[in-house]
Formats: sequence, structure tokens, C-alpha cells
Amino acid sequence: MNHVVVVGAGLAGVRTVEALRGRGFAGRITLIGQERHRPYDRPPLSKAVLKGEADTSFVDTDLDALGVEFWPGVAAKSLRAGVVETTEGEVAYDGLVIATGADPIRLPGDGPQHVLRTLDDAHELRAMLVPGARVAVIGAGWIGAEVATAARRAGCEVTVVESASAPLSTAVGAELGGRTLPWYDGIDLRLRTMVDSVDEGGVRLVGGEFVEAHVVVTGIGVRPAVEWLADADIDLHNGVVTDEHLRTSLPGVVAVGDCAAWWSRRWQARLRVEHWDTALNAPDVAAATLLGEEAVYDPVPYFWSEQFGHMLQYAGHHPAGDRLVYRGEPEGKWSAVWLAGDGTLAAVLAVDRPRDLVQGRRIIGAGSRLDAERLVDPQVPLRDCVV
Repeated sequence: MNHVVVVGAGLAGVRTVEALRGRGFAGRITLIGQERHRPYDRPPLSKAVLKGEADTSFVDTDLDALGVEFWPGVAAKSLRAGVVETTEGEVAYDGLVIATGADPIRLPGDGPQHVLRTLDDAHELRAMLVPGARVAVIGAGWIGAEVATAARRAGCEVTVVESASAPLSTAVGAELGGRTLPWYDGIDLRLRTMVDSVDEGGVRLVGGEFVEAHVVVTGIGVRPAVEWLADADIDLHNGVVTDEHLRTSLPGVVAVGDCAAWWSRRWQARLRVEHWDTALNAPDVAAATLLGEEAVYDPVPYFWSEQFGHMLQYAGHHPAGDRLVYRGEPEGKWSAVWLAGDGTLAAVLAVDRPRDLVQGRRIIGAGSRLDAERLVDPQVPLRDCVV
């Protein structure tokens, strides 16, 4: 293998480049990035950057020292075996890494709506979060909650519109999301409310009501950025389909990050995880696979969110759980754990309880069973609930 092309210059793409060099690949590497910025981390965009605590989140890597040809501001247009067509012409490859990430979903309407996906998005939105500004946030998921946090902190008048019965319903279920309702004090939270369109000056709700806003932020999820692969001979289903080695159906091609729908041996399910931890750790497996080595990607998924003065940390795959158990009361520090039918821990969500997250992630990885009666006592460490 003489030339590896990496399409996508986010964290997953640049970490794959580093992994290739770390594993001894001495050939040519071309890194293609649609944005004109050097590679950067995305989690700080909705946290430190949006709050004005930082201006950038660039990844600490030296592409020149790694011997990488970096093509910023270039987009992939199509793929056929051995060739990627880009906005700057065709580039041939011996090995290909697909790391194109995901694109935010937008709502219909002619009015301006902001999303929070790129560094430019974060800077543009930050400039508009000023005292007294009316801000409408559509969606009370992870991103919506973090944007609402920043907007309220900046002194804005905030309205959050959510179609479900509670915040975070899509992510972790309405019952658990209901525990976060008190956090929205001082915010006009509209639950079970649908948006018809984003218009000039605000948001039109289904039913006709108009919510005036100087700034509209849409945070209703993302879709894997795989449109450029529509005509390629590669399996697509909720992203680029891969096996447990991150190998796609097209020879010599791997996929990694938000766009990869990989097979988990642990849960016997196909997962696509849109979080930083996946972009950080999956590239080593992708690089090994591309170089003909034997490696399996089967992590305990992990992510975190900072909202309304709380640190939320999640590990696992809660759809594999049959029973939800709480540790602690919603007024204080608490955790929620999902148990499978055999008593094994499927997932944990820790709110200001980092020890539960750390211990829970290890327990999930080990496949250990827990004593449910001891589990409900928040004073008992999770590790002491293992049977």
C-alpha cells in the first residue's frame, strides 16, 4: 500500500492519520477536509467556545511532521473503486478512510436558523448571544440544552421548543429526562410542541402560534454525511456499514467516526455513536485494519454533556437494558443505571457523580452482574454492588 486517502479532517480523520504513522506506515497520506480550518475538536464548541472561555479547539498535531498532504477547503463528491472525486479533481488511493462525520438537520422555512456543528457556527452564534436577545432553541437534546445553558448565562431571553414530553427524551427516555425539568427554571420550555417553520423574526409552531426570536438555533440531531457515496458500490444504512474491524463492503476502505455504523460484538447490534470518544479511539482499529492487522472495535460507548451547572456522563448502550434504577434523588447528585434481564449493567448516566461513571464503565466492560437491592443505595459504590 503506497497511498492512503483520508476523507474528513475532523478528530476521527486526524487520529487515523496519527495511528497509521504510529503503526509504521511510511507511504503517502492525503487528508481531505471540507472546512478551511486545521483539524479541531467539536465538544468545546458548545461549551468553552460558545461561552467565550476559548476561541479555538484545534487538535494538537503537526501534519507537516507526520508527512501528510492536507487539502483544506476540499469536499469529496463521489467514490469509485480506487478513486475519490473531489471539488479539486480526482485522487487515486490504495487505501481509503471515510471519516466525513455528520451534518445537522435543518427545519423548513425562509428565516435564518443557526446550527452548532463547526467552529464558524460557534463563533457566529456566540456573537449573537447578548443580554436581552430573544433566543429560540429548537430541540431539548444534548446540544439544545447546552445552547440554552450558554444563552441563559449570557442574559438572553430563552425559549426551548421540544416535541417530546421531556428534555433528553430521544436520548435517554422521557422518564429520566423528566428529572432535568427543574433545570429549565427561567426558560420558557415548550414541551409536546412541534415547529412548522423557521420564519423571518422567529418560529412558527404547528397550530399557528408565532414565537418571536432574534436568534433561532436548531438542535434536532444530525445525519451521517454520506450523500457523496450515494452512487458508490458500498453498503449504506444509517451511515457507512462496517464490520467489527471497521471494514466496509468496498475492498481497501474503512470508515470511522460519526458516519460509521459498526457491528458491536458486545451487544450484537449495529451502532453509530456520534460522540468524541468514538472519534478518538476507533481510528486505531481503522488504521490497523487498513494495514492488514487483526483488530476489533467494540468499546463501551461514552460521552458527556455540561448543562445548567451539571456534568452529565453516560456510558454503555441502554437499549440493551430492561430495568431502570435510580441512585439518589433528583434534587441532588444522582445516577441512573439500566440493568439487563440477567442483572448485567447495560448503561449508566451519572449526574455530578463521576465515580459512578468510572466504575460503571468498567463493570459494563467486564460484563459483571449487580445486586439491584444494594444498587439503589447511592452511598454504596457501584463496584461494591457486583455479585
